[in-house]
Amino acid sequence: MTQTIAIIGLGNMGGGMAANLVKNGYVVRAFDLSEEALAKAEAAGCARASSAAEATSGADAVVTMLPAGKHVESVYTGEVFGAAKPGALFLDCSTIDVATARRVIEAATAKGFAMVDAPVSGGIAAAAGGTLTFMVGGTDEAFARAQPILSAMGKAVIHAGGAGTGQGAKICNNMLLGATMVATCEAFAMAQKLGLDPQTFYDISSVSSGQSWSMTSYCPLPGVGPTTPADNDYQGGFAVALMLKDLKLATQAAQAVDASVPMGNAAEALYQALANAGQGGKDFSSIIKMLG
Repeated sequence: MTQTIAIIGLGNMGGGMAANLVKNGYVVRAFDLSEEALAKAEAAGCARASSAAEATSGADAVVTMLPAGKHVESVYTGEVFGAAKPGALFLDCSTIDVATARRVIEAATAKGFAMVDAPVSGGIAAAAGGTLTFMVGGTDEAFARAQPILSAMGKAVIHAGGAGTGQGAKICNNMLLGATMVATCEAFAMAQKLGLDPQTFYDISSVSSGQSWSMTSYCPLPGVGPTTPADNDYQGGFAVALMLKDLKLATQAAQAVDASVPMGNAAEALYQALANAGQGGKDFSSIIKMLG
C-alpha cells in the first residue's frame, strides 16, 4: 500500500524534498505558511493542506523542515500530536538545538509515536536533486522505519545514535565547515598578497596537505576549481545567516557540555561580523571579501 507523507515546511529545502517524495511514489500532503511555496509543491504533485494538522491527519509519516527549535516544538505539540493517527512516524529534518530535539522526541514517544531527528547536509541543489545526506538520531526501530523515506530524498542516510545525535552530528559538521572555510579564505587571500596566482595556489594546495572540501568542492574565488557560488557573485548556495545560525547552535551546545571550541568560537565571531555588515543573504564563502 502506498504510504501517505505529510510534509510541513516547504522552503528552499523542504520544497525539493517534497517533490522527491512524490517522484518516489509517495502520496504527499504539504503545508507551508507561504502561498508561493504551496503552489510550487502543488505543481510538483503534492496535495495542498490548509494547516499542519490537516496535512498530518491520516498520514503514515510526518516530515518537518522548519526554521528553529521553537517552531518545531510548537508545530508538534500544537498540531501534529493531536492530529496524527496512532503509530505514525515523525521525521524532523530541521536543524535545531539538541535539547529541543530530545524534548520533542521524548514527548512523541510518551504519546506512542516513533520519531527521529534527521537534519540534512547538502544544500538547495542537493534537496532538489535528491542527493542530501541525513544524519539520524533515534531508536533502531524508528531509524529502520525512517530510512526508506529519507532514502527517497537523499543519497546517504546514516544512523548517528540515540535521540538528538543527528542534531549533534549536524552542528559539529557545520562548525567544522565554517572554520575550514574561514581558513581556506585566509589562505587564498594571503597567497595572492604573497604574489601567487590563485589558480596556481589551488593546483598546489588541492593536491597537498592543505586540501579540504571548502577548497576543492566549494572554492571561494571565482574562476578557480569547479563552479561555485563565487562564480555567481556569491548568490545562492548556503547563506551567511544560515551558517551563523548553525555556528551559534554549535557553540551553545559546546558550552552546555563544557567542550573547548576556540576555532568554532572564532568562526562564529567572524560570520557575525559579516552578517552585521549586511551580508547575511550572500553565500558563506563570501567571507573571503571581508578577509581579503
